[in-house]
Amino acid sequence: MDMTHPDSRPDAGFRVSPQAVARLEEIVAAQPAAGAVEQGTGTPGLRVSVLAGGCNGFQYQFALDDAARADDTVIPAGRTRVLVDSASLDLLAGAELHFTDALMGAHFTVRNPNATSSCGCGTSFSID
Repeated sequence: MDMTHPDSRPDAGFRVSPQAVARLEEIVAAQPAAGAVEQGTGTPGLRVSVLAGGCNGFQYQFALDDAARADDTVIPAGRTRVLVDSASLDLLAGAELHFTDALMGAHFTVRNPNATSSCGCGTSFSID
């Protein structure tokens, strides 16, 4: 595999729900840099990372990013994409990025079968 280009396998083991795709497309379309795609500077996407910390040992981080890195897996998500670094992808194997819009708030969440416990807000988890 050519390590100079990000991996764009759709079967990376981390899925994106239709609800997450729809919301991500809305967010990207509303960004002032949405015209950057036509100018050739990259397709904006959502970077999903797993960091050490939080109340359970690991925490999810979400951020808009238009630049894929060499160790990223790029997951197509409608007209945009989700970017996941290789270390985070190991902890997200079999998981799904989802968007929930409920009375208590709207947010991206990860449905992670590897998590043995999580906090009430859903952004922190642990793995045994």
